[in-house]
Amino acid sequence: MKQTLHIITGPTAVGKTEYALGYAEAHNAEIISCDASLIYRGMDIGTAKPSAAERARVPHHLIDIQPVDQPYDIVAYVRDAEAAVAGIFERGKSVVVTGGSGFYLKSFFAPVIDTVEVSEDLKAAVARLHAEEGLVGLLDELRRCSPAGFGNLDTQNPRRVLRALERCKASGKNLPTLQAEFAARPEPYAAYAKHTILLEREKNALAQRIARRTEQMVRSGLVEEVEGLIQQGIRENPSAASAIGYRETIAFLEGRLKRDELIPEIVQNTLHLVKKQRTWFRTQLRAPDKRVFI
Repeated sequence: MKQTLHIITGPTAVGKTEYALGYAEAHNAEIISCDASLIYRGMDIGTAKPSAAERARVPHHLIDIQPVDQPYDIVAYVRDAEAAVAGIFERGKSVVVTGGSGFYLKSFFAPVIDTVEVSEDLKAAVARLHAEEGLVGLLDELRRCSPAGFGNLDTQNPRRVLRALERCKASGKNLPTLQAEFAARPEPYAAYAKHTILLEREKNALAQRIARRTEQMVRSGLVEEVEGLIQQGIRENPSAASAIGYRETIAFLEGRLKRDELIPEIVQNTLHLVKKQRTWFRTQLRAPDKRVFI
């Protein structure tokens, strides 16, 4: 029988940590985090990072592996996750993957890394075009590079248009060809079975849980945590500084947000994230093997 990746996901604050711990203990498993913010050391309170006691119960991987001032991307995550999966199975344990970061989660089901290499000079040239002529200029140049069309590209997203133009110029291929080649790449972890559990809560119950958790984070020292992270250079790393809970607290510390606005702002942004996550689970994640309402 194939070894199995047990994948547990769901919207933020739904209760993934607690559920995954019990599930891992029941299945003799170790846990691989699939959360983009848990990667960073020092981002503890605002991420609801598993506690030392929880991590002592079950070994965790891909938590606290990167300084907060140094970016970490999907290429590094795929590399580190593959190594963690292999190591866990070699130890005779089962693998539980848990988290709600969509792109990281998708890396267990579909190719996510682009193999087209783009030089720094080309990136700079395309960035200059964007700065000088905006999205219109990018699209005009992309039409010249890809007369066969744009395929399924979101042409209203400047970042994706910029990336598509870089890839076309670097490869000499049109966009539909590049998209077809990417779609034809093999599924990751094809040697393993995958069992996916989607955790859910009733909408109002989850909203109340988010509000309580946010209040507890602030009482537990979120502001003080972010003050320390600023000293460590979090603002030099957009991926970390833009995480919900951290971007609002940075805004407060910089005087762009009042104290009584901090908690409501975090709660509101978290609810927006939950809405996006639920859409992603519905449209991007293969149908789960099991839905659990908790």
